[in-house]
This record gives sequence, C-alpha cells and structure tokens, in this order.
Amino acid sequence: MSWQSALACWYLRRQFRPETLKPRIDVAKARALTAKRVWSPRVPRDWRLRETYRVHDAPLRGEWLERVDHASTRNATPTVLYCHGGGYYFCSPATHRSLVFPLATRADARVFSLDYRLAPEHRYPAALEDALAAYRQLLAMGIAPQSIVIAGDSAGGGLALATLVALRDAGDPLPAGGLLFSPWTDLAVAGASIRDNDSADPMFCGASIARAAKVYLGDAPATDPYASPVYADLRGLPPLFIMAGSTEVLLDDSQRVADNARAAGVDCEFEVWKKMPHVWPMFAPFIPEANRALDHAAAFVRRVTSRVVNAAHASAEPAA
Repeated sequence: MSWQSALACWYLRRQFRPETLKPRIDVAKARALTAKRVWSPRVPRDWRLRETYRVHDAPLRGEWLERVDHASTRNATPTVLYCHGGGYYFCSPATHRSLVFPLATRADARVFSLDYRLAPEHRYPAALEDALAAYRQLLAMGIAPQSIVIAGDSAGGGLALATLVALRDAGDPLPAGGLLFSPWTDLAVAGASIRDNDSADPMFCGASIARAAKVYLGDAPATDPYASPVYADLRGLPPLFIMAGSTEVLLDDSQRVADNARAAGVDCEFEVWKKMPHVWPMFAPFIPEANRALDHAAAFVRRVTSRVVNAAHASAEPAA
C-alpha cells in the first residue's frame, strides 16, 4: 500500500465516511458536495470532449471522449460505454473524468460516458432503460458490438452488469466484455463483507448501503436480477473483468459475481487489491495503484476487442 493510497484513505475516512454514518441520505447535499469537490482533469492532448445533451441526441445523453482521428477510424477503435457510480442518485459523467480520461488514453478507446437518469426523481428501472437505449443507439450508429465494452464503477458497475444480462435476455447482440470497478451488485445488501468490513472501509459504513438501495429501488424488490445482478443467471455473458479493494464493504458484491460467472462458464478475471478504497482508479494519477489498475483495465479492453478491431484495421489498409 503506497503512502499516497494511505493518505487517500485517511482523507476519505475524515471527509466522506461521516456522511454515510448519518441515519438518512440527503440527496441534495450529496449532489452539492460532489459538484463542489469535483476535480476535472484536462482533456488529453489530441483528444476532444464532446457533450451531447441536446434533445435530438437522446438516448445518447452524456459525453464523448475521443481521439481527434477516431471519427475516421470508428470501426477500428474500441468503444467503451461507461456508467458512472454514485449510488444511482448523484454524480455524473463530469465527476468521473479522472477515471474515464486515463482509461480511454491507455486503451486507445473512444468512450461514451452516459448521463443516465437519477433517483429518486427517476427510480429503478430508469437507469437500466437509459443504458439499454444508449447501447442500442451505438449499434444503430454502425459501431460493431464486438468493439464495445460496457464498463462502470460502484452503482455504475452494477448497472453495466445488469445491462449485459438484460441485453442477453432480449436477444440483442452482446458487446465484447464488461469492465467493473468495485461494482454494487446486491441491493438486498446480503454480502458478509457489509458487516465484516464495516470498520475497515474508509468510505462507507455497511448500513448506508441499504439506505442508498431504497432511494433507487422505491418499492421494487431488492433481489430483482436487473437491479441486483448478483442474483441473475450469468450464462452466456461476454468476458468480465472485476476489481475490488480488500477492505470494501462491497467486496462480496464482486466476489459472488465472480464466483457465479465462473460457475456459469463465463470468462471472468477478478482482482482483489489490498486495502484499496472504493473505486480507487478515480484517484489517478495521484495513487500508483490507481495507475496500475487502469493499465490492467485498458489491457482487458484491448484484448476483448482485438479481433474485430484488428480486422477493421486490415480491411482499411490499401491493397498492395
């Protein structure tokens, strides 16, 4: 554990965890604090950030990050559909640029960061409906499914996995893979780590997870597999890559998904990083472990999309 990571955990324990110890969730305060504290990195050189918030861009509400020359090489470039975290009730594409930007540049992938509707104004299944619509719009744009990776962190990681399950069930062409950072996959809050890591997690107390689930679910059952994909049948899904920290209260949300996926015959890589805080890749470039985690994630994106991307490159080359 680097000193930078230790410092981040100290900061989170002082600044973030006290909010999760409170008996109720203040949605407005969470959104205001996040907006105030957000750090947005510069757009990488030779890349461009393009927001799509106009009505006629629906269902692609969010922002594109793409290299300047990606427009001419769309079919030869991996595409990541990214679902941000935030408990389904706060955060945005802008709050997650510190993760999305370095992931894009490392993977040389164009990324669409989805601005899905938030609870409690829009409860389950609004976020899932938005993710499904966005993926289908990418296909309608001519992007090959096998060049797409659906990714997300925390609630967005659970949403990414639920989207894969829903796409399979609907018979849609599946993407190349799913990339999940500290995913929240069990809104019934049944994992043992909710209790076992309660005092060790620098960000969350275990009880706060159930409170956040209620904000999103409303009266929907917490074990609905499209809300809590840890309860889904994972057979037939594309390769998964999952990362979680060893002291997270949500560790078992990753561990049980990895176990279920492997039992169902799904190619699943699962990495547990010692004493890392929730979604530590967001701390890039300041934490060395965040940089290494993003390197691993980018390698997964390149690997699972390599066949179709390489074929597109070959077809684009002029004949000798």
